[in-house]
Amino acid sequence: QVQLVESGGGLVQAGGSLRLSCAASGSIRSINVMGWYRQAPGKQRERVALIISGGGTNYADSVKGRFTISRDNAKNTVFLEMNSLKPEDTAVYYCYIQQGLVSWGQGTQVTVSS
Repeated sequence: QVQLVESGGGLVQAGGSLRLSCAASGSIRSINVMGWYRQAPGKQRERVALIISGGGTNYADSVKGRFTISRDNAKNTVFLEMNSLKPEDTAVYYCYIQQGLVSWGQGTQVTVSS
């Protein structure tokens, strides 16, 4: 069983920055994928970014050049550095870990005011 605890959400003005963190605990395999999805009100959940245990990354087109995903394998923690935030980035951000099955965090609210 895996538990994920997110932190770092909040309210920021457009153009600002936030850093999200997500710590995984429990039965963690050495090879896995961690990442972030987001869901805005009335919209489907969309993938934001992912990072594999070896360091490879992938980003949604909407966040390329503004968001950076990274991880600390020793601490089973994934980070999402979000810069140049836009009002359309407002959403609940969920972290996940995929190692066969997928486990999800509880979500953290990010609100970007115009």
